[in-house]
Amino acid sequence: MQCLAFASRIHPQETNVRSLIQLLMRGSMAALVASNVACAQVPAANTKPNIVIVATGGTIAGAGATSANSATYQAAKVPVDKLIAGIPELNNVANVRGEQAFQIASESFTNEKLLQLGKRVSALVKDPGVDGVVITHGTDTLEETSFFLNLVVHTDKPIVVVGSMRPGTAMSADGMLNLYNAVVLAGAKSARGKGVLVAMNDDILTGRDAAKRTNIKTNAFASGWGALGMVVEGQAYWFRAPVKRHTMKSEFDIDTLTSLPEVVIVYGSGNMTPELYDAAVKSGAKAIINAGTGNGSVPNYLVDTLKRVRAGGVHVVRSSRIADGFVIRNSEQPDDQYDWVVAHDLNPQKAKILAALALTKSNSTAELQRMFWEY
Repeated sequence: MQCLAFASRIHPQETNVRSLIQLLMRGSMAALVASNVACAQVPAANTKPNIVIVATGGTIAGAGATSANSATYQAAKVPVDKLIAGIPELNNVANVRGEQAFQIASESFTNEKLLQLGKRVSALVKDPGVDGVVITHGTDTLEETSFFLNLVVHTDKPIVVVGSMRPGTAMSADGMLNLYNAVVLAGAKSARGKGVLVAMNDDILTGRDAAKRTNIKTNAFASGWGALGMVVEGQAYWFRAPVKRHTMKSEFDIDTLTSLPEVVIVYGSGNMTPELYDAAVKSGAKAIINAGTGNGSVPNYLVDTLKRVRAGGVHVVRSSRIADGFVIRNSEQPDDQYDWVVAHDLNPQKAKILAALALTKSNSTAELQRMFWEY
């Protein structure tokens, strides 16, 4: 078939086998040789991946008063069609279309919006005509959304979450390249089966580990365990792969979720007060993430408060305010004795996401702890 396509390039009216034979018999071999193209080298039909960009707002859709404004601007101003039109190079790597899911700054994301976005992404990846999905997102809660999707969308198709640290109007804007890299990644066959990914500042991060480390620089996102790889000039390069459960292997399914239980984070510091935990319980929290100091530490004057919280039916999850490392079970506090859970290496905001999903499956401390080990 490739040879037929080649022959049709030489003589557009002669595209079947008989015509090709006649062409050769008429002494047209010289034309074939002169073309200097072998049948095996005939370009295949257009096989660019089909990528849907789901826009939610954020800085990547922001605009500043002048090009000098890289940190002062209004988020969620530019619609998805203009974002796509501003990067004509996207047409070289994929067939792209956009959807505007929300137009908000990401600090305004709620559980309801997480569920709505997750269900839409799940529907898109079920479409055989969609090869991958890119989600443009504000960076403030990008790490929570990417982890949530990593846990609840059952697909091996690439889902890539992307944002920017500077608005498109800034002279040093990073959104254009970030979005281009995200589309490249979403269309890469090598990205299949790796879970939800984050494309920022050339890095490929797993949605599980990615965390915002600074609010000014373009290298804001990182993982304590390192990047999975990089996107350079339209090519994805890989150096490691995720090992925790995600997407296809997850026991959580967005298509069955209608709501999420309330989970509250209490941030640890010196001179804490019991009233913070009591207020969380009063608000209806089903679990409290204790963002403790160091190894998820709980001050001695709060131990009785947290024991009382757990005795009242609210789960206590020991996390840490430290960016890297992990909380060791039964270190600092006897978690087994107090029936507490440890968040392992998940930061407080990611622990909140997993705790909420875990509570849709079980109220058992042992089951919750299993999930924190596995995800």
